[in-house]
Amino acid sequence: MAGVTVYYLEMTSPGQLRGKPLPAGLSLAEARVPQFAFNRFLYEHIGGPWAWRDKLSWSDAQWRAYVEAENLRTWVAWVDGSPAGYFDLEREGDEVEIKYFGLAPAFIGQGYGGALLTSAIEAAWGWDAPQRVWVHTCTLDHPNALANYQARGMQLYRSGEAAASGD
Repeated sequence: MAGVTVYYLEMTSPGQLRGKPLPAGLSLAEARVPQFAFNRFLYEHIGGPWAWRDKLSWSDAQWRAYVEAENLRTWVAWVDGSPAGYFDLEREGDEVEIKYFGLAPAFIGQGYGGALLTSAIEAAWGWDAPQRVWVHTCTLDHPNALANYQARGMQLYRSGEAAASGD
């Protein structure tokens, strides 16, 4: 992945959040019943245009282990009964990573990104009071991804060239 820059951003206090409310017509629900096939669908559908590849070769068993882990939570955004976006949060110790975040192609450019990211950050801070919420993005992601994270109050703490593999 030569020429791909990865950006790491963090928030160390919930007070740093510059939120955006959910617009009318966009609803959000936590997927409380783990269903690895649904998570795989979301990952492929939403991540496909942005070259998310790290989990494409995973077996059902690998997906099941990921989705059913106690330290993973998934939320799905809905518009008119259709999945419009999602995010996975993964907790490790006193930190929560926004592991995956994105909108389905049909819902990009409608003003949902900032509101969904606000919800992701709020959910991360609400998960047993972590000390830090963080995320990484890269130049393969949507051109507005980095700006959206920064607009919500996340601070860049590291960037660099991507390794030869990963998402």
